[in-house]
Amino acid sequence: MIAIKRWVRPSIRVEVAEEARVGMESDEEFLRLTLPALDLVHNLARRFARQRGDAEDLVQETYLRAWAAWSSGRRPRRVEPWLATICLNAGRDQARRAAIRLEAPSAAFADLPDGVDVEGEAIGRVQLGLVERALWALPAEQRVAIALMDLGGLTAAEVAKVTGSPRGTVLARVHRGRKTLARLVVEEVRRDAP
Repeated sequence: MIAIKRWVRPSIRVEVAEEARVGMESDEEFLRLTLPALDLVHNLARRFARQRGDAEDLVQETYLRAWAAWSSGRRPRRVEPWLATICLNAGRDQARRAAIRLEAPSAAFADLPDGVDVEGEAIGRVQLGLVERALWALPAEQRVAIALMDLGGLTAAEVAKVTGSPRGTVLARVHRGRKTLARLVVEEVRRDAP
């Protein structure tokens, strides 16, 4: 690289340095705008993949696709719905590929936290497991709508844009999904009660 600089005209060196500086600013801007939405993307990915490792792969795929779009000059007005759309499409692609190849989900073991309150952690995991199982029992459209609105904090209009459904349909899916989710959790608790 040093040898090339000696033979290149000074005006070209300035242009190359300017492009590198602009590229670094773009990198920093991408990180500054997208990293706050990481929890949203991770929560949405967990609704597509049951295993933690598969969800992390989906998050990584989402950010790779977002970076590719960002690098090519496609910048969103709002980052959260944009990343949610990318994650939704990547999750659908992943599900489609898994169905074609009859892929078995990875058997990732949950890491045990370094905590003193083992009993509280166990109760929390059981409760989270109840909700998680009930959420997976919902139809995919309701599960995605609930994940985007309740866990992701998107508005009904934003969810409608992300999913390509009318706003009223999104509101109906969320309403029905919440009612079904509550009913399923109550039934599960009653079934497991002594």
